[in-house]
Amino acid sequence: MRTLRVVGLHEDGKSIVCEDPERRERFLLPADERLRAAARGDAARLGQIQNENTMRPREIQARIRAGSSVAEVAEAAGMSVARVERFAYPVLAERARTAELAQRAHPAREDGPDVRTLGEIVAHSFARRGHDYTQANWDAWRSDDGRWIVGLTWTAGCSDNRARWAFSPGAHGGTVTPLDELAETLLDPDAYRPRAVGQPVESRRTDAAADGGRVIAPIPGAVDADDASPARQVAGDSIVPEQGAVRGKKTHPTVPAWEDVLLGVRSQRG
Repeated sequence: MRTLRVVGLHEDGKSIVCEDPERRERFLLPADERLRAAARGDAARLGQIQNENTMRPREIQARIRAGSSVAEVAEAAGMSVARVERFAYPVLAERARTAELAQRAHPAREDGPDVRTLGEIVAHSFARRGHDYTQANWDAWRSDDGRWIVGLTWTAGCSDNRARWAFSPGAHGGTVTPLDELAETLLDPDAYRPRAVGQPVESRRTDAAADGGRVIAPIPGAVDADDASPARQVAGDSIVPEQGAVRGKKTHPTVPAWEDVLLGVRSQRG
């Protein structure tokens, strides 16, 4: 390996002139970021620059089309976000347009495509569940097998949710097919039955089989403790009087006569 010495800056102002002291041969060395990083001894930056040179624009776009974000590609390639965005912009526009078209597609049913669109059904499902549809985000990307996948992400309470459908462009908007449980649930909004506020708890049921088929209904009202009549039977949770049994007479407080109040004498009248 020959050793070169720096002669000076080339007239173009972008290259360094180097010379072989023995053979007097001169060379041009680009004064780029790699040279500056090498002069600083910055090995990490040299590695990033190497990745930038190996990840071509077509590969950047392929990764973006497959669902990667600009930040993810920039980190993987060791490139600046601004540089990746230059190549990613047309692909991101393609993904956004595909997500928009997928919302106009019709979910595939057993008896044919639904008359409603995916966007209409999902908006109805969100309304039934009390979610804010305006805060949900649609996206689309190509899978490894070349299909377009459309995804919806939203937050409900403390949970982050994601539903995915396979999108097949075609006549009348094309069709979509659910790829996970959440996607299937959103396509069936009428299956959601919210519990009514203030709905009474179902009353206790008596197992008829355990009681010989006889259903015993409790009789309302308190039992008179002074009624010592033996003619009572206990049946389940109720107390039922026998035939002919007489209920105890209800007593009321005696109201004193007017003359008793005036004279201060208790009347003997009952």
